[in-house]
Amino acid sequence: FEGKVESNPAAIEQLLKQRAPTAVKVGLETGPTSPWLWHELHAAGVPVICIDARYTQAVLSMRINKTDRNDAQGLAQPMRVGWYREVKVKQLAAHVDSAMLASLALIVSQRCGLENQIRGVMKNFGQRCKVTKGAGRERAVLLLMRHHQRLRDVLVLLPAARDALREQEAALTAKVRERTLASPACRRLMTMPGVGSMTAFAVVTPWRAATCTRQEMSCFQDRA
Repeated sequence: FEGKVESNPAAIEQLLKQRAPTAVKVGLETGPTSPWLWHELHAAGVPVICIDARYTQAVLSMRINKTDRNDAQGLAQPMRVGWYREVKVKQLAAHVDSAMLASLALIVSQRCGLENQIRGVMKNFGQRCKVTKGAGRERAVLLLMRHHQRLRDVLVLLPAARDALREQEAALTAKVRERTLASPACRRLMTMPGVGSMTAFAVVTPWRAATCTRQEMSCFQDRA
């Protein structure tokens, strides 16, 4: 059978029941929606296997025209003969933790970018500020606005956007620390010199795989 189906776990499950009720392996290539599809299909009893897209690239590159149909046919052949590498899919909770760390890093990067933009504007008009935050920085900005009225719109909006990012950064940092303190593995790692809550949380998060048993996770916590 060859056909199309919506990228939805319920639709895929229904199609497999109709066309391949005795399937022993269902291949799913790694991608943005792979964790969601894998967990939903696995919970429905589908023998789904997530395969590493990097190892199938060589097979797919042999096809002249890259289309969804050709990719599906190309992925089916390695699944049939066993030429693939299975990927252990993480728990959805681990993806939540990864999203928290990635979002925090993005907010910090944008906040630093705004601060550098403010300092760059001030330098262009001969106002150098050694401090990057606090009352001294605000006084320097106000002094520059008094001498250059046209810069008021810029120097009012940029600090406001920076302050909003700081608030979100503080809120997200508090949530990360809360999750860190709730994890025995993170607390164990934080007993090491120089390891804080962010480092411990970033180390433990990738280990939360869906295929880890309670015994395996306990062993990891003991090693940590």
